[in-house]
Amino acid sequence: MQRFINILAPLSIGLLLVYVLFDQSGRVAEPEPELEPIQVSETFQPFVAVSYDLPESISFAGEAVPLQYPDVRERLDRELQVNIYLQSSTLFLLKRANRWLPRMTEILKANNIPEDFKYLPLIESGLVNGVSPKEAVGYWQIREASGKELGMEISKEVDERYDPIKSTEAACKYLKKAYEKFGNWTLVAASYNRGVAGIRSDLEDQEIDNYYDAHLNDETSRYVFRILAIKEIFEHPDKYGFKLKQEHLYQPEELKVIEVHETIPNLVAFAKSQSSNYKLLKRHNPWLRQNKLTVKKNKVYRIALPV
Repeated sequence: MQRFINILAPLSIGLLLVYVLFDQSGRVAEPEPELEPIQVSETFQPFVAVSYDLPESISFAGEAVPLQYPDVRERLDRELQVNIYLQSSTLFLLKRANRWLPRMTEILKANNIPEDFKYLPLIESGLVNGVSPKEAVGYWQIREASGKELGMEISKEVDERYDPIKSTEAACKYLKKAYEKFGNWTLVAASYNRGVAGIRSDLEDQEIDNYYDAHLNDETSRYVFRILAIKEIFEHPDKYGFKLKQEHLYQPEELKVIEVHETIPNLVAFAKSQSSNYKLLKRHNPWLRQNKLTVKKNKVYRIALPV
């Protein structure tokens, strides 16, 4: 047996050499080129992370933030640094906001809601019409039950939570009701995350009357500070390294509005009849959830399309 192994061993090595030297087509395989070592410049500088100064003072909806408290300063510091260094995300937020914030601000003002609430949908959705793991929908992240309570139409064909304007109007209804309960806009903002009942329970259990003294779950504890961080960056973008040309900001698009009184069996055909297409129809009317629109008696829908 040992003699047999001794005979096979050289043969096996030879076959291995043949396998290495020849590719599957029978041609001699070329050896892999040696990789050159990476050259590191002597002038190479690593990425520098700057710890930015906190503002001397900051407020939300006219209510001062108590920066004299160490924990309050640290919570603001965390959210400010995080959003500064989420450069691409914050940069696109600045671009998208230019399209929507002016209109949202008008709606807030008309409902006597402080302007600082325009930053709330920015942290809720990033102004992207998505669905959260808790099935909250749209720019203002409204859940189905809440949306129906606020008078929104939510069905298989129509979901007004996806409409940036109607969802802003619905959010204003919530904010006004919450202010009637708390009489404090900071608590109203926190309740948008925690719920009116949740915030009220926390205040009662801890025998306190304000957001900054409350021991809250991590998400709600960070919530108002996330709004404050975005507000600070939006008000002072250059200070935090965000350089944007005016022409880089996303602009509102010129649209025509078509009143619809009758059922549309096929929205593709409808868009084409308006010298448009389905993509643009969905872009400007994300509240249309199917390829048809059933219009009940005395109901009118308004569909926007590019001019």
